[in-house]
Amino acid sequence: MKEHYINEKTGIGYTLRGDYYLPDLLPAEEEHEIGIWGQRYLRFIKKHRKILYTNLLTSGVLNKHLAEADTRAQTMLNDLIKKFAEQEGVNEVLKEQNQMEWVGKMNNIRNRAVEIVLDEIMK
Repeated sequence: MKEHYINEKTGIGYTLRGDYYLPDLLPAEEEHEIGIWGQRYLRFIKKHRKILYTNLLTSGVLNKHLAEADTRAQTMLNDLIKKFAEQEGVNEVLKEQNQMEWVGKMNNIRNRAVEIVLDEIMK
């Protein structure tokens, strides 16, 4: 049995899935690694931006779009954490002198940065 064939009359391709041939209606997408930010963005657009989600899915660029959003968000998060830590004097010296204070301040900085990234990415 063939795993894939194309109907000559319609030009639609079919792929064998179990015992049935299912039509290949959506264009093939490139595989991209999607991290936590991409997954959060996917949940957001599925729930709140349904037309955007459908357009990206049917055009075959959803994974690429999610991977770009994930990369952009992770870069923004890292930059914000670094910037806030520099502004507030949270550095290796503080880490050596008082680890608990350093952890508390870094957690505070990270939480603020996450909130900013969430606000930016979920638009």
